[in-house]
Order: sequence, then structure tokens, then C-alpha cells
Amino acid sequence: MNRKRELSQREVVDQLRALGVKQGGVLLVHTSFRAVRPIAGGPLGLIESLRCALGSEGTLVMPSWTGTDEEPFDPSSTPASPDLGVVADTFWRSSGVQRSNHPFAFAAAGPRAVEITSGPLPTPPHTPDSPVGRVHELDGQMLLLGVDHDSNTTLHLAELLGGAPYRVPKHCTVLQDGRPVRIDYGENDHCCKRFTLAGEWLVGQGMQSEGPVGHAHARLVRARDVVGVALERLARDPLIFLHPPGAGCTECDAARASVAG
Repeated sequence: MNRKRELSQREVVDQLRALGVKQGGVLLVHTSFRAVRPIAGGPLGLIESLRCALGSEGTLVMPSWTGTDEEPFDPSSTPASPDLGVVADTFWRSSGVQRSNHPFAFAAAGPRAVEITSGPLPTPPHTPDSPVGRVHELDGQMLLLGVDHDSNTTLHLAELLGGAPYRVPKHCTVLQDGRPVRIDYGENDHCCKRFTLAGEWLVGQGMQSEGPVGHAHARLVRARDVVGVALERLARDPLIFLHPPGAGCTECDAARASVAG
């Protein structure tokens, strides 16, 4: 078996800049380190490379929400959901990183970190007042590193802005006056596999940059472009991101049922 060569952090920085990561910008990253590795320094080395590519005036953002609905969220100790991967869980624990004070947390480091992560609990999780909404407002970029658009949380923002009608019942637990309190809400949730359609739309309009970062295939796009192409399609079909009836997707079926109900 041929082993992959370990890339230096300098090589990864060069890859990020060649891809089009803007120095001084805001960058929201979704990543699978399994696809990226091996690079010098492991997950922390990747974080350092991302911050170096952004420069001292840039702000790095990653998802950092919890994996449980039943336990109260503590931004100083609650682990990030295992689904987010080791890089995201390493990032929020790093020195100088800000983390949202609610279960739908994002983490950020850089001059805009407090602005992006602050604010009350957003329900649904990806409203314009959420961290994803603030990255969009700040004209940030989005990097999908070893993952596709089915991991793209900005498309949930587009659904809300575009009036997607589905809401499935969800809940989370927060602390109020030191006591755990259950918060019920409706979320525009489904399997998200059809979010990969956005990649086709973005490529078709020349809005997506692609190339290697580490050993992973990376996709880089402006958050505003993601929302823009999605809004065009949602205006024609508000259910475009749901699998059709009879496709065997229980999550999309539940979302459709919420509209019918």
C-alpha cells in the first residue's frame, strides 16, 4: 500500500491561497480530516494553516454545536457533535477561540469572532441572526474541505430566506437561572443529500473554486453566492431540496408531511 506523503503546513497554506481563500476575510469551514490527512501537526496543524492563509485580519469560523438535545449546553465544556469531526472539536478548545453560548453553537477566531458567535439562541438554528447568517452578512467565504454541499449549513439559511415551508419538531435544552429548560421549536430539517444540487448550480455559473487542500478535494464559494443560487431555485420549487415522495427517505417524508399538516 502506498502511504500518502505528509504535507507541511506551508504547503497547505499555499494550497488554500491558490484555491482563493482571501486574506483578511471571513471563512466558514466544514471539514473531514480523514480526507485531508496526513499533514504536519494533525488537526491543529490544519487549523494553524487556515489561520495563516487568512492572516491576522481574517476570521476563521467552524460549526461547534452539541450532539445531544437532552443535556444543557456549556460552551466551556460541552463537546462538539461527533458528526462535525476532530478539527471542529479541536478548534473550539484552542486558545483565543470564541464559542456561541447556545446549543446551535459556532466557534470563531479573529477580529470578527465575537460579532459572529454572539447573540441569543436562534430558532430555527440557521436564521439570519445566527452565526451562519452573520457570515453571509459579512460576505464571508465557505470552504468545504473533503465534504460536499450536503454538509453546507448555509443552505439552511437560504431555505429560511426563500420561504421553504417545512418545519419538523425539534427541541434542545438550555440553562435558565441555573436550571435545565427544554426549548421546543420547528426546524427546516431533512436528510440534506439534495443540497449537493447547489454544487452543480454554482459550478454552472462559475462561482465555485475547486482544488486540493491537504489530500482532500476542496470547494470554495462565497456564502452570498450559495444563498443566491439557492433562492433562485427555491422561488421555482420551495421543496427542491426534499427527496420526492416514494424515494424512501424518511427525513424528507417527515418534512413533506409537516407542509401537508
